[in-house]
Amino acid sequence: MLTVVFLATGCTSVRLIDSQVNSFAPQVIAAGSSYQFERLPSQLADPVNQARLEKLAEQALGKVGLKRQNGSLLRVQVTAVQRQENTVNQSGVGIGWGLGWVVGHGELSVGSRGTLLPWLETQTSYWRQVSLIIRNAAGAVVFESHASHDGIWADSDAVLAAMLDAALQGFPTPPAGVRRVNIEIPN
Repeated sequence: MLTVVFLATGCTSVRLIDSQVNSFAPQVIAAGSSYQFERLPSQLADPVNQARLEKLAEQALGKVGLKRQNGSLLRVQVTAVQRQENTVNQSGVGIGWGLGWVVGHGELSVGSRGTLLPWLETQTSYWRQVSLIIRNAAGAVVFESHASHDGIWADSDAVLAAMLDAALQGFPTPPAGVRRVNIEIPN
């Protein structure tokens, strides 16, 4: 029975990136429109990372029918923010000694006079947010979307790509209000 469960679930090698998305589309963007990236002064200070982020955004924008072309009327600003937090989990598995080794979950006791040696486990989590703002030739915002995700995966490019796809879900007329968007990515 256990083999069947393993084969049914163990073969899937995808992760779920669940993002909180909030989008605004005051004007409809025509299918097949072209765009160019526009950088803020702070983004000019780190051109390598900004170029990497724009490459991920270009792939996501291509999936919704937009194409990158210099001299375009649409201008896209893409930003990403990341925070890393390390926490110590003291209530996990511990190892004690006394009359023999005992391994358990949570608190441990060994015999009648056991010593508790907690195994301190560090957990790293990453909070990320991506933002896409698209403006027309006159500078008016025609599309704005933000996606945030909190997870344990350190591979920023894969997670950011999924978040950009989530931010563009429903483009060019996304649902109003905050929503949860799930994107599966390879493990």
